[in-house]
Amino acid sequence: MTKPIVAIVGRPNVGKSTLFNKLIGERRAIIADEAGTTRDRQYGETEWNGRLFTIVDTAGLLVGDDDPNLPLAEIVKRTHQQAQLAIDEADVIVFLVDGREGMIAADEEVGEMLRRSDKPVILGVNKAETEERRQNAVEFYNLGLGEPIPLSAYHGTGSGELLDALVAALPPGSEEDEDDDSLKIAIVGRPNVGKSSLLNKLVGEERVVVSEIPGTTRDSIDTKLTFANREITLIDTAGIRRRGSIDQGVERYSVLRSLRAIERCDIALLLIDAAEGPTAQDTHIAGMVLDANKGLAILINKWDLIDKETFTFEKASKAMQEVFHFVPYAPLLFISAMTGQRVSKVLELGMMIESERNKRIPTSELNTLLREAVRAHPPTSTRKGAHLRLYYASQVQVAPPVLLFFSNAPQEVHFGYRRYLENRIREQYGFLGSPIVLVFKERGEEEHITPHRSGPDARNRGKVN
Repeated sequence: MTKPIVAIVGRPNVGKSTLFNKLIGERRAIIADEAGTTRDRQYGETEWNGRLFTIVDTAGLLVGDDDPNLPLAEIVKRTHQQAQLAIDEADVIVFLVDGREGMIAADEEVGEMLRRSDKPVILGVNKAETEERRQNAVEFYNLGLGEPIPLSAYHGTGSGELLDALVAALPPGSEEDEDDDSLKIAIVGRPNVGKSSLLNKLVGEERVVVSEIPGTTRDSIDTKLTFANREITLIDTAGIRRRGSIDQGVERYSVLRSLRAIERCDIALLLIDAAEGPTAQDTHIAGMVLDANKGLAILINKWDLIDKETFTFEKASKAMQEVFHFVPYAPLLFISAMTGQRVSKVLELGMMIESERNKRIPTSELNTLLREAVRAHPPTSTRKGAHLRLYYASQVQVAPPVLLFFSNAPQEVHFGYRRYLENRIREQYGFLGSPIVLVFKERGEEEHITPHRSGPDARNRGKVN
């Protein structure tokens, strides 16, 4: 089921990130990096009253957004940018205001902007720790956005009422077409790296407008085609609607658009500009694909524009592998969407990753591998003196492959040993382009195993990079 997106907007220093952390952290979603990763996160999955949804902290999408010392004009401008992002991409908007300072001009301007939109808006009045501030929250009725909900993001009071209102405003859950068993491939990346050009080259015709202006594509576009007797749905994602109102850090706004596409797809093709090289935003998007447990290939586009020397390819490959070290299983493909160089290999690679994601290891073979791995390198524990044993293993799911290991102390399995086991599995079985989810449980817990669900909280179920 497609999860709706909720965006938290508001002027700097009203507590957007504090509210985000409170809502996500209390519901066991991950907001801290595992060892070996360097990417930031401003989104997370949470659940309330049986509804799953993704929350996005828009403060993290603008560098320096929560600097309270910004000039008022800059504060208004940046808050407008956040609001426009939410209007364009989110299903529900949480507009957070400061109950301590009261309503100011910046709130009124953004309130008017949100009021004209067709998106549901939940008005939260933060920093309302005292009875007096809760009573004074009624002044925000003047924004014309419905009933203000007093809360304290720091203490957590009022967050339940906010979530109740939020869930009530969510759109009805919608299942993907059950009859659509096509391979869904999303083309993701920063604006202006050639996503639409690649789509056009893949389908062999001008199905979407191609432009060198960042943000030309206004909506995700699904294109159906058949390749090697396999029906494929290509999901093209690109820039930002009303880009004239969002002129600062435009590449960071590709996050929400990418979130939707990644959730819908089976495999993501992350497009990198060969001339610019990988950026922090590229690693951020790759991290989103990893969090969602989807297949991943990294395509380095505009390779025809690079001056070649003897070891240009080797040097570029090594540099990419170092940057994307947290997804070492993701294959690299150097292409040119403009000239068609190696584009013919893109769909072949996608189908290969699909096959790898659906690979199943026989239980007997997996346990032979486990015994040999333990014999070569006995398991280490996160706690000194703990005597850790791994008894047996089985694969319980494909796409992504989920491997279940039974142990006497599953919580003590060290991160490094998880990675060691994954490396041994990949040496023998590959799983090119696909994450492997490793889950550790005590013997007798079989009846408590639930089907694996992809999403940003996947690390809680034992996923390793």
